[in-house]
Amino acid sequence: MIRPTERFSARADHYRRARPAYPAAALDLLAAHCGLKPGAIVADVGSGTGILTEQLLERGAQVIAVEPNDAMRAAAEEQLGAEARFRSVGASAEATTLPAQSVDLWVAAQAFHWFDAARARLEALRVLRRGGFAALLWNERPPEPGKFLREYEALLHRHAAEYAIIVARRVDEAGMQAFLGGAMQVARFPNQQTLDYAGLEGRLLSSSYAPEAGHPEHAPMLAGLRALFARYEKDGAIVFPYETRVYYAQMT
Repeated sequence: MIRPTERFSARADHYRRARPAYPAAALDLLAAHCGLKPGAIVADVGSGTGILTEQLLERGAQVIAVEPNDAMRAAAEEQLGAEARFRSVGASAEATTLPAQSVDLWVAAQAFHWFDAARARLEALRVLRRGGFAALLWNERPPEPGKFLREYEALLHRHAAEYAIIVARRVDEAGMQAFLGGAMQVARFPNQQTLDYAGLEGRLLSSSYAPEAGHPEHAPMLAGLRALFARYEKDGAIVFPYETRVYYAQMT
């Protein structure tokens, strides 16, 4: 497998354009229970192209986007660099370079499965102020996927050899509880995207497990995706549903 910090180097544009944001209710939860408020200092770790970063900025926070991948970080800087409350740091979850006890809230969105969890936990405890919270956010498949999503999943299993391995790492709740601690709580919210074919293709190609151009499975995968879209589109679009999950706790 490609090193985690390099997996998205060729996918930053697809990621920025096609990945979903997080529902307002998830940000409301961070505000109500985790200290997200105007002026709060938030470390968005593994911040990628800044999807969650932008939403945290909209809530008035000062956001430090910590991202080791140059292409992903550059995409966030292009989008958000004019915002005075945004700071971009080229560093990892395990060694953020942030000062000790300098952060009110530590978050990671769609990124925790790439971390060395034990080292990242020690680093989160170091940079968080006493009483600070941490939260892990995910846009996952809903618990009862419809026909479109079931066929989309089958397409991934046919053409993306790494898909099952990466999904298993991502949904490891025991690992998340070990990171956050015994007081971990979980909240779930509905979310969705409405995508035309170009958006759906970009959504797929933003995934690190999707075969890239030149791979023998790339063309068959896209042919299957076009056929899938043709079966389920309505008025030139499909609805891609998610369940947004927020795992959170006061770190101790």
